[in-house]
Formats: sequence, structure tokens, C-alpha cells
Amino acid sequence: MAMRLLSPSTPPPLFPSPGPKAPASVSASSSSYLSVRLRRARAASAASGAAASGGSDRDGGRFEGEAMSGAFDRGLAEIARKVPLFEPAADGELAAAAGERPLPINLELWLYRVKVHTRKFEFPEAEKLLDKCISFWPEDGRPYVALGKLFSKQSRYDKARAVYERGCQATQGENPYIWQCWAVLESKGGNIRRARELFDAATVADAKHIAAWHGWAILEIKQGNIKKARNLLGKALKYCGGNEYIYQTLALLEAKAERFEQARTLFEQATQSNPKSCASWLAWAQVEMRAGNNTMARNLFEKAVQASPKNRFSWHVWALFEANEGNIDSARKLLKIGHAVNPKDPVILQSLALLEYNFSSANVARVLFRKASQIDPRHQPVWIAWGWMEWKEGNARTARALYQRALSVNSTNECAARCLQAWGVLEQRAGNYTAARRLLRSSLNINSQSEVTWMTWAALEEEQGDPVRAEEIRNLYFQQRTEVVDDASWVMGFLDIIDPALDSVKKLLNLDQPSGPTRQDDVKSTARSSAARESSETSAAVGSDTPGLTSNDAGNNGREATRTPTNDFDLDRFIKKRLALDPAELDAVLEGSDPRGVVSQRRKQRLPRKPLPVP
Repeated sequence: MAMRLLSPSTPPPLFPSPGPKAPASVSASSSSYLSVRLRRARAASAASGAAASGGSDRDGGRFEGEAMSGAFDRGLAEIARKVPLFEPAADGELAAAAGERPLPINLELWLYRVKVHTRKFEFPEAEKLLDKCISFWPEDGRPYVALGKLFSKQSRYDKARAVYERGCQATQGENPYIWQCWAVLESKGGNIRRARELFDAATVADAKHIAAWHGWAILEIKQGNIKKARNLLGKALKYCGGNEYIYQTLALLEAKAERFEQARTLFEQATQSNPKSCASWLAWAQVEMRAGNNTMARNLFEKAVQASPKNRFSWHVWALFEANEGNIDSARKLLKIGHAVNPKDPVILQSLALLEYNFSSANVARVLFRKASQIDPRHQPVWIAWGWMEWKEGNARTARALYQRALSVNSTNECAARCLQAWGVLEQRAGNYTAARRLLRSSLNINSQSEVTWMTWAALEEEQGDPVRAEEIRNLYFQQRTEVVDDASWVMGFLDIIDPALDSVKKLLNLDQPSGPTRQDDVKSTARSSAARESSETSAAVGSDTPGLTSNDAGNNGREATRTPTNDFDLDRFIKKRLALDPAELDAVLEGSDPRGVVSQRRKQRLPRKPLPVP
């Protein structure tokens, strides 16, 4: 008896044979056909069950071929229940569930997803992925580094140390990146001795790991061991070759020692190593500005913005330079360009607010301060500068509230020390001498090396008619200060072989602070003068983020000879071409930016995508 098992319109399925492997096209078509048949079989199985419960009278009139086809479908349904359909799992999860190591590409995908989760502050999801990476690839050091940094961002330092230690054991101490990250963590925590040991271990693991050499050198610079730092930088050049960060750090050391010719030689080598290094151009411009070569400094600032048009430091530092030179309109324009390019940066708005306060009005400055505080409420210098401005305007109560807001963010860092010093000056001028002494003492408990705070306290005691106590305070400052000794003997013969890096662009560009100790007689005479008192008022308000934006500096340094650049750099044409910004709409961009969801105007002016060509 002939029976029709398959429909004549559909081709019979192709099953694999034990012979040679079938072509990919055939196997793909057969697998897709089987999948469709299995799905139909499952549906038919469910339908047959419903039909069985409903009775057999409905099938009485069907012909015999359909009955046999239903039996075949029921057989397929039985197979479908035993053989699950293939549904591929994402990113190796199927292999992970089976206890097998996924393909190496999954490690790269998971690490990328960790970066995405971290940017979105989804720390638990990132931690889970990194734990999976460590479980399947314990010999790879990248998951340990990423997990340690993730814990550090959450201030979970004990867990970060445990992760780094576990990573060093898993990699048998041969991964220098883990040692270096661990050393940086201990350095930030103040464990200097342990940090030195870890940096040493990183250089032993890989002598060509330049970040370890440079990080160790920066640690020694902060501790005042300049000779040791130069020795480490020399070893970095010996083992790793030329690097713009090494040249740059050595040049800054030379500039702080006022050896400008050696600094220029090093900066030239740094910019030759990487012409696109914006930090090298900025640092060189700062050195030339300190040496009095303002025309060359301006040309270097122009090269810095050309090397990195979106870099916020380039626009900010250039604007501060122009403000110090008396070019207020140029400074205001540069700060507006910097804000248009970096709308989420509160530092640029802080500098612009101080500029407007000095040369425009306090109301305009208040609007800018408020906008900057909304962009980043945890940026302490904004609150400190705003409080200083309100104190200058006679609003002591508002200034105290703003200082208190700054201390609520963090009461133990350098910004807190400046805030306490400024608050102490406020209370001193208000006649609350007991509160002023307490605030100045609290500031010194955080930063005992602040010369301005010590001399402000001494001036307070002199005003109260106690010169003996004032002299004791000055002597106490000279007794506890950290001596920084610089040695120039390394220069001879070393420039021939030197080829590290910035610990932070903000800190290394702050060249206004003296590198060595000041003479005692000079400090005493400065403390007794009224200029020292004025500097104590403004130092805490301006801070390290906005150096030099005071009315005295901007009013006394208007040099006509250096106001126009000597090259053919056209700023308006540059921002139109590279940043898609209209110079006439900078004010509109500043007024129309939303602090809670700022979006760069350049992104709104993107050209529409071209349609794909039709083949």
C-alpha cells in the first residue's frame, strides 16, 4: 500500500551521512528544514492532544493518507520532546554553563562591556563580568587591573588590594601592570614605603614598563627626592627609549630650577617624539611664560589647541595667560570656546565667573557659578571661589554657607585646607578671632606645608598685639617644613642620552609655586606686609584650578607688545573648520546650555548621513 508521507511540493530532508562532510549550503538548508519540521511537530503534538480530549468524531471523515501523516507528525513530536532546539547563547554563556572555557574573543567582549557598565555607573554588572573573566582566564592580568580600579572608584580599597594581590599570585608576579596599579593605590593612600616596594616589583617584572618607572619618579618628586627621581627617569630612558612624558617631566624639573635652556631642549625632544601631545605644548608654553617670552608662549598655546582642539586644558590655560596679560576680551572668548567644546567641565565656568566678577558684574558671575555647581556639585573649588566672591561683596552669611557646602563634599583634602584658610580669613576680618584661629589650625592639620596659612596666622597674632606668639608661629613653620634639595650635577653629560609623564596636567602645569624653600628673612618680611594679607585672601578662592585670575594681575600686566601673535593663526577660521562653531554664537551657546543635560552644539550640527549606494 502506497502512502504519502511528505507533501510533493516540499523537497525531502537531507540527513547527514557517515561519509564526507556535506557542503555548508546543504547542511544549512537541511538544519533549517528540520527546525521547521520540529516546530510543526510540536504544534501538531499539542493539537493532537487537544483533539484527543475533544473526541474522535471530528476525524471520522478524513481519508487514510492524512491519518498516516498525523501519525508521522506524532512521531516527530516525540523526537522533538527528546531533542531540544538549538538556540545559541550569547558571549560563550553556553560553554560557561557546560564548564568549558569560552573562546578568547569572549574575554575581549566582556572587558568591553565592563567599560560600558563602568561609564554608566553600573558597578554590580561590571563586577559580575570581571569575576567571570577571572574564573575562566586567571592567567590574564587585565581583569584584575579593571576590577581593582573598579573597587577604587567605589572607595573599596581593601577589596582592591585583595584583587591586586590575588592577581599577582595568579600571574606568578610577571605582570607589571598589576604591580603598578597596586603601587599607585598605596601611594594615594599614603603608604609610601609599600608603594616603593611595589614599583620596584613592577620594574623587576618588566624593565621596559615605562609607566612604572615614571610613577615611581613622580612619587619621589612629591616626597622631595629630586635626585632619586632623576635617577629613575634616566633608567626609564635607558630601558624604554624616548618617550614624550619622560622628556616632559625632566623639562619641568629643569624649569622649576630655572634652568630654562635645558628645559627648552627637553621640550623640543618631547614634541618631536609626539607632535600631537597637547600636554607637552602646554607645559612648554607655561615655562616660556614664566621666563617672560610671552610671544613664544602664545605661539605654543596655538600649537597646543591645534594638536588637540577638544582638550579643555589647552583653552583654559591659554585664557588664563591672556587674562594675566590684560587681554580680557581674548580670555573671555577662549573660555567660551572651551565651554562650548567641553560643556560638562565646571572649571572653565569657574574661571569665566571670576573673570566676569573682576571685569563685569557680580550678578553675571553668580549665574556662572550656579551653572558650574549644577554641572558638578562635588567640585569643591567652585563653592570656594563662589564663597570668596560673596565675602568680597559683603555677604558673609552666604559665604559661610558656601564654604560649609564645600567642606561637606570632602573635609580632608587639599581643597578643604584652602577652604578652611579662606574661612579663617573671613572670621578674622569679621572680628571672630577665636573661630579664625580654630579654622586656620584645622587647615594646617590637613596641609602643614602651606606657607600662606602659617603667615596668615602669624599676621592675626600681630594684629592682636602679640608679636612674640607671631614669631613662634613663624619659627614653627620653618622647623616643620619639608626641605627640597635640588642638585644640578646631573646636567653635564646627561642631556646626550635622555630621551616621564604627567602625574596630572593640572598639578604639573602649576609652576607658580616655588620648588625649593624660601628664605626665612624674605618670608618674614612678606608676612608683615599688606600684600601677603591680600594674597592670603585670594589664594584660597582661586586655588589650583584657576591660577592668576585676580584683578591686580590682570590690571598690571597689560603689555601692548605681546598682544598680537606673530604667526598667521586665525582663531575664528580654526574653530569654524575644526569645531563647527560660529564665533558669533558663542554667547548664545553659553546662555542656552542646560547644566543638567548639556549637549555640545557641535553634535547638533552633524551632517546627515549619505544613503548607501544601490548595487
